[in-house]
Amino acid sequence: MKDEILIKYNGVEVSRDELTVLQDVNLEIHKGEFVYITGKVGSGKSSLLKTLYNEVPIINGSARILEFDLVHMKSSQMPLLRRRLGIVFQDFQLLIDRNVQENLAFVLKATGWKDKNEIQERIDQVLDQVGMANKGYKMPHELSGGEQQRIVMARALLNSPEIILADEPTGNLDPETGSEIVRLLHSIRESGATVIMSTHNLGFVQSYPGRTLKCENNRLIE
Repeated sequence: MKDEILIKYNGVEVSRDELTVLQDVNLEIHKGEFVYITGKVGSGKSSLLKTLYNEVPIINGSARILEFDLVHMKSSQMPLLRRRLGIVFQDFQLLIDRNVQENLAFVLKATGWKDKNEIQERIDQVLDQVGMANKGYKMPHELSGGEQQRIVMARALLNSPEIILADEPTGNLDPETGSEIVRLLHSIRESGATVIMSTHNLGFVQSYPGRTLKCENNRLIE
């Protein structure tokens, strides 16, 4: 159902360290969209994304994602929400003391997977999806930045999330590798996920079109 609303914000205020970062945010994101959140460094892009997985609290307004109320969320609901989101961080956040397979198995076990064969099968599927099928034995430090980011995307896909949140996923990558990552995110959207990506690189928006929102002067504008 294309018109299904997955995210709806009305009059939302986003604050960090008691400073208002964004005010009066009104936002609707539908199933199957690819949405860019653009703006300068420090304009509130990351803070807005972090409200979506309840890392940054919402002060005022109403905010829903999937069937979760972000304003009145109980801590017991947090793992349920995060299991349905895939989060791609700019700085990878891979566990450096274990190889790719073990990084991915750790996430699956932490989210309730128990059957060894099913775990292995799912790891193989996501590595294949991001073009890293033969890299499961590698340690993070043996991979290039682009390869590490592909592993991060594989990790984000493990639980077949409905929404992928990518926070400046190309920030630490050269332009060519960054383009590959954006292309990959678009292919993930084509396979059924909704993708929200923050970036200050407007070149991607032109090369790989999507709906574009901009953080500017404490506002979110379309």
